[in-house]
Amino acid sequence: MSRRSQLIRYLGSRLLLAPVMLWLIASLVFLLLRVAPGDPVDALLGSRASEVARSQLRHQLGLDQPLPLQYLHFLGDLLHGNLGTSLVNARPVGAIVRESLPASLELGLVALAIAIVLGLTAGFSGIARPEGKLDLAGRLYGIGTYALPSFWAAMVLQLVFAVGLGWFPVGGRYPPTLVPPNGTGFYLLDGLLGGNGQVISAALRHLALPAFTLGLLLSGIFDNALRLNLRRALRSDYVEAARSRGIGERQVVLRHALPNAMLPVLTIAGITVASLIGGALLIEVIYSWPGIAYRLQEA
Repeated sequence: MSRRSQLIRYLGSRLLLAPVMLWLIASLVFLLLRVAPGDPVDALLGSRASEVARSQLRHQLGLDQPLPLQYLHFLGDLLHGNLGTSLVNARPVGAIVRESLPASLELGLVALAIAIVLGLTAGFSGIARPEGKLDLAGRLYGIGTYALPSFWAAMVLQLVFAVGLGWFPVGGRYPPTLVPPNGTGFYLLDGLLGGNGQVISAALRHLALPAFTLGLLLSGIFDNALRLNLRRALRSDYVEAARSRGIGERQVVLRHALPNAMLPVLTIAGITVASLIGGALLIEVIYSWPGIAYRLQEA
């Protein structure tokens, strides 16, 4: 069997398993919601509410139906894109997700760009002199930022640059005294498309600190990955062959070693995008950034 046929067969099997995995995840979520301690009626009305009000709300939420019927309604609503109503602010969950997703994506993409710049700069340092002072500093940077607790880094940067120096706002996504731009939901993009310098400046000032914090914490991954793969590439046969032909060390690194060392880094960048929302949970909470992770914490 050819490799192409094997790849098609592999992709086909994964696509067939996708609906099963989604059904299992949805069933697990339903089960956890039902076995979790507490009563949503008590959370909304309080323990002193009358029995009539409690019964009406329980009927409105469908909690008075048999459990199998609740499960079928739960799956049906998911298939129709109806995620239900938030018990915190009595708004449709789908609307909250649509409002919060651009904020998380904007924060994540800017943080990823910062992480790549910082990580690749640190990873490329010390290549000319392995085991030198610059190389040691780059390795310490990669290990330190990778092991740094996110909540501690966020609070220290917030305390120094927002509270102490006053260079940036303490939290939030946009000044409360200004009206947020209407458009894509990405405030930086809306400001650029509209040519509004005030919007760009306000959005950047609020975005800078949380994005830098998240980017700093992620940069160690790119630093370690590039450093490891670049050293491995510099010891490879094709690099030694390029050196034997009289090619300068600078050209050997930039034209032969670096492109091959960057391939795993690009793969890591793709994986990092998927984990940004989970990694941004504490960052969004500390900086009061109204993204998906912040809404999850509210719920």
